[in-house]
Amino acid sequence: MAASGAATIGFDARGELRDPVYHRTSATRADGPALSLLIVNISPSGLMARSIDAPEPGTLLSFTLPVIGQIGAEVRWSLGGRLGCQLARTIPPPLYYEMLAGLSR
Repeated sequence: MAASGAATIGFDARGELRDPVYHRTSATRADGPALSLLIVNISPSGLMARSIDAPEPGTLLSFTLPVIGQIGAEVRWSLGGRLGCQLARTIPPPLYYEMLAGLSR
């Protein structure tokens, strides 16, 4: 990592590393039809997914993850068919690693 104060190419300010995955799921939203998602990376508190019909920031979604079951998320950003979500609750480490084993990579 570069010295403090210098801009670092590729720096990710989210604070959590993401694990690459390839998991197809569908999400429900309170204000519209189901949405097909391809989750491409995930962390204990968030994820990035691809979708043909990416919802606007602020949209609340609900979907199912292996081991975890139903979980809610808020769309924080949406750009070019990609969306970033903050999960409604942080997944505890033991469950997180068990869930990762159930996701395609």
